[in-house]
Amino acid sequence: MKDFGYAAPKNVGEAIGLLAELGGQGKIIAGGQSMLVIMKQNMLVPEFLVDIKGIAELDYINYDKKKGLSIGALTTHRAIEKSPIIKKNYPVMSEMEDNLAVVQTRNWGTIGGNVCHGDPAGDPAVVFIALNAKLKIRGTAGEREIDIEDFYKDYLEVDLNPGEILVEIQVPPASPHTGVAHDKLMAMKGDMGIVGAAAFITVNPADGTCVGARIALSNVASTPWKSRAAENVLLGKVITNELLAEAGRAASAELEPPADVHGSSEYRKAMAEAFVKRVAQKALKRAQAQG
Repeated sequence: MKDFGYAAPKNVGEAIGLLAELGGQGKIIAGGQSMLVIMKQNMLVPEFLVDIKGIAELDYINYDKKKGLSIGALTTHRAIEKSPIIKKNYPVMSEMEDNLAVVQTRNWGTIGGNVCHGDPAGDPAVVFIALNAKLKIRGTAGEREIDIEDFYKDYLEVDLNPGEILVEIQVPPASPHTGVAHDKLMAMKGDMGIVGAAAFITVNPADGTCVGARIALSNVASTPWKSRAAENVLLGKVITNELLAEAGRAASAELEPPADVHGSSEYRKAMAEAFVKRVAQKALKRAQAQG
């Protein structure tokens, strides 16, 4: 690992000012659970690290029935996993966190750091895409909000300009008769998913038709992937096992996944098909269980 400068600002304003002063030569570090790995591999060689881990104003979980959930970017994975608010209103997030790495990593790693790392194999991004989350970003030019599905540009590349910091993740309140589920193929519990999928399904209780669908996949492209093809298969129809299988095939057909030591492109396509069906089936059952 190469030498670098270091500073630990005490608040968001100070951090933004320092980043602006560094003119793109500074990199933000929070928990460092992902960033330090790529620094050791010399995939990233920053001249200066701006450590924001100690900025307490970015560590919170708030919920409002009308506005939904807001999570500070420095909230740890473990805090999300154990939060009673999240377990009650967004249980899929707690379930996802329980399968994310090991407890030591979750105790220190931050949700904002994971989202901004931009690894297409990461779990939180696809769950947040399924939940239609937005990101609040603050910089020298002020604040802006962006849909999380538009945040990812390429492998480890996100829409975060020099001098900007992710400050909050916003999740809207779920509609009635909605179910959300996430699952991933992994060699061991807590491993990065070889393929992962998340599904959000809303049904009309009067006739059982699907009136809302969001399907996202991890580790099948250079960014987290939102499968509009699978969503279109489900929307406006009464969902059956045959329709779920069709949605899985539609998701697989639009993919050209990368191959690596964990699986060929063909294997990932097959697993994408299987996991889309699996998580959509689970989400459907949860939606129907709401009566």
